[in-house]
Amino acid sequence: MPKDRYISMKETVSGFSFANLGIFRGFGDGIYNAVYALVLLAIFGNSATVGLYVAIYSAAMMLVTLFANEAFRYFSKANIFHFSMLATALVYFMMGFSVKTGTFITLDYISGITIVFIGLIIPLFMSDFSKNIGMAKLNSRYYLWQNVGALFAPMIAMSIAGNFGERAAFLASGVLYGLGFLMFKYFKIVQEDKKPKKLSPRRTFKSLWRTMVSFFRHSGMTRVYMVSFGRNFLAAMRSLYVPIMVIEQGFSKDTLGIVLTLGIIPYVILSEPMGRLARRYGNRIWMLAGFLSFAGFAFWASFATGWTLLAVFILWQISGALMEPIQDLLFFDATKKDEQAKYYGVFRTSTMLPKFVAPLVGAGFIMFFGGTFAVWLITGVIALMSAWMLLGKK
Repeated sequence: MPKDRYISMKETVSGFSFANLGIFRGFGDGIYNAVYALVLLAIFGNSATVGLYVAIYSAAMMLVTLFANEAFRYFSKANIFHFSMLATALVYFMMGFSVKTGTFITLDYISGITIVFIGLIIPLFMSDFSKNIGMAKLNSRYYLWQNVGALFAPMIAMSIAGNFGERAAFLASGVLYGLGFLMFKYFKIVQEDKKPKKLSPRRTFKSLWRTMVSFFRHSGMTRVYMVSFGRNFLAAMRSLYVPIMVIEQGFSKDTLGIVLTLGIIPYVILSEPMGRLARRYGNRIWMLAGFLSFAGFAFWASFATGWTLLAVFILWQISGALMEPIQDLLFFDATKKDEQAKYYGVFRTSTMLPKFVAPLVGAGFIMFFGGTFAVWLITGVIALMSAWMLLGKK
């Protein structure tokens, strides 16, 4: 794949410029995710069906992630990013109105595609402009801003939902992505357009297959992929089922907003220090601590109830905060810069595949055990398996 060439940009643009876009993602995604499961629960009526829908949706987004590398062959990252940010803002705005279920689902899929590309391209921009800064420092800044935004997002989302309805919170997410689009325009990034090529589906599939095979043959990449899969499986289970369980326990939406907000505090506190600690002591020890503590909290959550369960949900976030800024570093440390755009799409399926697998597994456990609490049993097991995988060599 030919490397994108930068023709012009503002003189002040650096890797930190792109890392700072994290605040718009933090606020926008935080508001969106706080009400997303609740909107789906209102549409489908029960948590098991919500899990099945999210599984099918995530499978589609995983395919988009796999084919992202092919999109980079035909269009520059800057052009794709411009379109994705603007489209996300517009689609979220439309989702904020009381559209029919079929229309909502269609918009949900469109925004999913654009969000995939946004999530892929920002780290690639940071890598392109990392220079002597280093990805560890940039990644820490990126996640810090995401978490600062996400810290206040749940309370904002619940306030909007309480006064105007759950879907109205999507309007705020649309506004935030619109502001992110304007900030990126301010960078004045101009990249060389790709030469028009004839699209060949057969060639595209063959190229994708070769890239996937090459990725997993790359030294240590299977372990990196599986560790990332494990971490994102845990995150997928938490983000989907914590809001549902809080409501099922009889607590109000305002209480849910407080729980989600307090749960972001460990991420805000640890985002910057984890970058320094990773550079000093390595990545593996912190990922291991995150997985093992995650397992402990998961098993605790499987039998806790009431206010104790809420406390577990909040403390549990310390485990995620230990791992979040580090998981992508495992990939960037294992690849050369000229390989990153080629392989990053395949690696990022480790964030999408769990969103397909986790809801299916969760739905199965809920139906078998007869309660949402059962999802934490398998979550604890996956955390232990991921810790074991982390200690492997391949």
